[in-house]
Parts: sequence; C-alpha cells; structure tokens
Amino acid sequence: MLFCGTSLFIDTIKMKTYFVDSFTNQKFKGNPAAVCIVESNLDSITMQGIATEIGFSETAFIEQISDKTYSIRFYTPKKEIPLCGHATLAAAKIIFETSTLEDIHFVNCENIELKIEKAEGKIVMQFPVYETTEISVPESVFTALGISKALDTRFSPNNKIILIEINDSNKLSDLKPDFLALINSYSGINGILVTAKSNDPSFDFHYRYFWPWAGTNEDPVTGGIQTFLTKYWAKKLGKNKFQAFQSSSRTGMMTTELINDKVYIYGEAVIIFEGKFVA
Repeated sequence: MLFCGTSLFIDTIKMKTYFVDSFTNQKFKGNPAAVCIVESNLDSITMQGIATEIGFSETAFIEQISDKTYSIRFYTPKKEIPLCGHATLAAAKIIFETSTLEDIHFVNCENIELKIEKAEGKIVMQFPVYETTEISVPESVFTALGISKALDTRFSPNNKIILIEINDSNKLSDLKPDFLALINSYSGINGILVTAKSNDPSFDFHYRYFWPWAGTNEDPVTGGIQTFLTKYWAKKLGKNKFQAFQSSSRTGMMTTELINDKVYIYGEAVIIFEGKFVA
C-alpha cells in the first residue's frame, strides 16, 4: 500500500500509465490527468519526478490492496496533495474499463475513504464535505485577479483555498490574472477559487480555480473544490443538487449533490493514451 512519506528506492520500474480527460465526454476537453498503476513499492521522490515530467495538473498513483479497494496518491508538478477530484475520476475510469467491477473504494494518504460507483452512464464519487470560514482578502489579491468587487470571501481550512464570489459569470470567464502578482499577493495557501451564479439557465454556478502556489496557473476542471463549494451554493440557493460549469479555456462540467456529510460528484471521462512509464 502507498503511504505518505514512504521512501523506498527502486532502480527501474515499468508502470502502465494512462492519460485521461476528466469531466468531459470529448477528447481534448475537460481536465487531463495521468494515472499510474503501481505494482511494487514506489518512493515519494520517484512519484514526484514522474508527475513533474508528465506535467499535468495532477498525476494519480493507484495500487490495489483488496478486491475493491485501492490506495491512491496525488501529485501536482510541484507537490503531493491529499485530494483531487478529476484524478480520482480518471483513476476510476481506468479501473472500470479494465475490470468487471461496478463499485470501488479509494483510500488516500490521509486515510480518507472515497466511495466510487458507476450509475446511469456516469461515474459517481463520494467526497467529504468541509466548512468554510470568514476571511479578509487584501486588495492586492483582487488587483492581481482583475476583480473590482467581491460579493463574499471565504476560506476552506482543510483545502487551504480562498473562495471569492463575484456577481457575473461572464466577468468570471473573462478574467486574465497576473499570476506573478497573484503569488506575491498572498502566501500559505494552495489556491484561489472564484465563483459566480450562472447567467446560463443550464447551470447553477460557474467557477475557476487558480493555484500557482501548488500546481499550475489554472486548473482546467476541478472536482476537489466541491468539498466546500457545493455546500456554499446550497446555502446560497436553497437546494442540494447542482449543474456546475468551470469556465476555463478547456471548459468542463459536472453534476454535484449534497447528501448529509457527503458531496456526490457525477462525471464522465475519456481515455486518450495508454502506455508504460519507465523510471
């Protein structure tokens, strides 16, 4: 099993590796993730090196530990993170496509269990729900983002992410942040999520996620932020099920549903590459 902080040196490994576009049913849309199937002990340094070499916003390393249970670890090009929605979806897509399983469990490096199943042609992921707290955001952050006014600002301590709500989803899609200024405007966080109520009746809310502190400048489609964003909009809109749209350049969409202490994330994914990584 893969554990955070393990450091076992392996001379040469050959891993089955897949590239998957998540939260889309079209190739070259959504958010690309790499999925590496680990069949022997693998050290953290090697996993980080592989993720950096591939260069996607996340690479998932999965290892089967029982019939339906897999350990999973997530690496950005810069660091390991405990939770990632689109890479979880990508890993589930690979397992479902290469086995007869209809439901599986992932266990991350913080021992959080993620239940995954196939339903109605989609993959359904159960993620934990996290609270947000009030936060005062300095004007330098808004300037770097190109935002003149915020409706609300919150902070997710579990994710170390700042949430900013603005009043127009069209303005959201037009944002062109100054990422150098953004990094210099705040420290000690993983990213900033900007969201707005949708102007399109097909969706409930839009969002974009900027995270030059921990990954790439902008994540194309982000599932992990639904651990707090879905509950945020549930309180705002007085409902529990949503159609969400991420207005990045690649675009992506997902259905989310708040049920008790879990957020259900419904998504699709497309496999675009299969090969072996040699390290």
